[in-house]
Amino acid sequence: MESLEAGDPQQVGPYSLIGRLGTSSAGEVFAGCSADGRAVAVTVVRPEVAAAPGFRERFRAGVGAARAVSGDFIMPVVDADPDAPSPWSATAFVRGMPLRRAVERYGQLPEPALQRLAVGLAGAMTRIHAAGLIHGDVGPDAVLLTVDRPYIYALGTTGITEAAGSPMDDMFDLGATVLFAASGSEPMWEGASEDARTRIAELETVTSVLPSSLREVIGGCLYPDPSTRPTAEQLIDYLDRQGLAAPTGNWLPSGLSADIETLAAAMPSSAVASGTVGGGVSRRNLILGLAGGGLLMGGVAATAVFSSNGSSPAPAGRPGGSTPSTRPTSPSGVSPKPSSTDGPALITLDAPDATKAWTSDGRSAPEYLGASDKVVMLVTEKVTAFLSASTGKKALPSLNTTSMFVSDSMTVPTTYAAGVFYYLGDAPDTYNLLAAVDGTTGKVKWATSMARAGSDGGADSSTYFAQYVAVNGNTVYVCGRVSTRSSSNSDTTTGYIRAFDSATGKGLWKVEGTDINNVLVPPSGSYLLAASSTPKGGAGRVQMIDAGKQGARGWKIPVPKARYFFQAGWPMTCYAAGLFVFAGGSGDTLFAVDAATGAVKWHQRFHAKSGDQVQLGNPFASLDGTTVYVPVGSDLVSLSSADGRSKWVARLTGASDIGTQNMFNASIRVTGNSARCSADTVFVTDTAKNLWAIDAATGKARWKYNDPGQPDAGFKWTVGGDHVFIASNLTLTAISAHGQ
Repeated sequence: MESLEAGDPQQVGPYSLIGRLGTSSAGEVFAGCSADGRAVAVTVVRPEVAAAPGFRERFRAGVGAARAVSGDFIMPVVDADPDAPSPWSATAFVRGMPLRRAVERYGQLPEPALQRLAVGLAGAMTRIHAAGLIHGDVGPDAVLLTVDRPYIYALGTTGITEAAGSPMDDMFDLGATVLFAASGSEPMWEGASEDARTRIAELETVTSVLPSSLREVIGGCLYPDPSTRPTAEQLIDYLDRQGLAAPTGNWLPSGLSADIETLAAAMPSSAVASGTVGGGVSRRNLILGLAGGGLLMGGVAATAVFSSNGSSPAPAGRPGGSTPSTRPTSPSGVSPKPSSTDGPALITLDAPDATKAWTSDGRSAPEYLGASDKVVMLVTEKVTAFLSASTGKKALPSLNTTSMFVSDSMTVPTTYAAGVFYYLGDAPDTYNLLAAVDGTTGKVKWATSMARAGSDGGADSSTYFAQYVAVNGNTVYVCGRVSTRSSSNSDTTTGYIRAFDSATGKGLWKVEGTDINNVLVPPSGSYLLAASSTPKGGAGRVQMIDAGKQGARGWKIPVPKARYFFQAGWPMTCYAAGLFVFAGGSGDTLFAVDAATGAVKWHQRFHAKSGDQVQLGNPFASLDGTTVYVPVGSDLVSLSSADGRSKWVARLTGASDIGTQNMFNASIRVTGNSARCSADTVFVTDTAKNLWAIDAATGKARWKYNDPGQPDAGFKWTVGGDHVFIASNLTLTAISAHGQ
């Protein structure tokens, strides 16, 4: 809880305000107490919101609706004044922990707790629907766990409204909430399914994490056809027949219960009244406890009552849904305060021009680059050359191999690992050659043709494109797309993954399919991530490919509004410390899922500046996997891979999220090389053809390098050791990461 700021009210109605809980879409949220010491969370509506036509009428109706609902599992509105100069509402303060935070901290709930959670939510929905109302925002952020029972918010945090959605939408969200508690992830479907059978088949996999006592009925809540979902009363009847009791004391795991009791003890009513804080509890945990009473009043649901059209955006996953609910952090576009210990540091990028370490002019312009800390590989249309990373002089004999791709062909055909360069190119007599070259001697260790024999036994008629090369342990992967013409002269395009032994070049296994469009090969582990988009603008999906089982498909997750993210060949996702990270939601949310199970570990929603559309680019990870970076419009945001919390935000000077100088647009250029990392430096390009070197620890820029001669398709550059190498026409330039 923050201290009150200058200009904040000291009193709202009968409540004395003692601190700030947060800022909502409708106003400011404060912790308050009545004269008798009763704790509440008070939302004071901003003047411009209150002045909107029809607002006070909608607010008054919303308050009346919320007050008409009560029950053992509902956290009520206790007071409000729609006619005050600044309208306000007060919600009962309950000491507990949001379900999302509980699962993130302690993991999935065990079967008895899941059963009692389902009973409690069903009981709340029965009361709400019996009153002719719709909740509109059942979810992990709207459910509060206490030592006695679960609670769900009423007005302000959940948007109970008579105007939006249907009771069956609430039932879908109830099912998704129980599923989240059981798995740590939420279904990410959005919109009506074009193929209900596919959705139902996916349900069998998604709901397999539920205990058998709940699998059938909670799965029913998630059915694509709302008319087939159980009503709240039917759910109660089913649970009663199963003999599942309503939650009462000691219903949660002991560690979680103890933490909740600690939070409750930290804020007794007398302490709230006096403004004192109990010892031994961190400030962050204290805020979490207070958040249970009202911090979420500013979420999506509050808009249901406060928005000018009176409608509520439905949560992601059900028909008509929007983005998934988010964690309380939102690092970009909300102007975080650099001085705040709770928010990310905001850094405006400004740096001197880079000092070149050396330049070297060649006879042919490089199409692609690869580098180690000692050697730079240049693949041109005529030859493959190797230069010294420290001097730019010739280091190894050139090879009579050439680029088979132009630099804007959505292909990244070079990589370096463990002393060996790997690249995909052409030789005089061989098409689509994968070769391994010793980085010390320049000798070819092995080479193998990727080309397949034609169906008639003759030359391969397939067209390969959108390819990239990657190494994981002892395996080299080539991933991409291939178009093959059949005997009827019709073209079939599929994605593919081919695995080769890194020591010998021997083919190990391969998989193909229309569901493989964009493949991520992490530097370690046995799981790959394949992403694809679907026709007609439908949801894309990500799925695990198990390399340990020779490319067997594993878990899969639908991703609504995947858009361009999964339409290119090189990976537009990333891997960090056992997690796959990708964009989803409405294109404004970053998800991190467990590579082995697909369970969502965290997700972070971003908000654009000045009402612009969110422009979320390709995420990438630090070499050690502890940090994830993502371009968001004109910002670069640094996030902890452990929990998704932001560390710093680096912002281009005076740039707009949708302007010409933009990191997002640079990150989706067809070269796929907009950002890279060295041990302590983040390198990122923008669309003004600047390359920035940013201190990974602080977010401050060390230097920038501008090259107007770079192609519009994106920079030609790479990183080797602590140097950056940039190709511009016939010239190769080297710059130290530290600018020396």
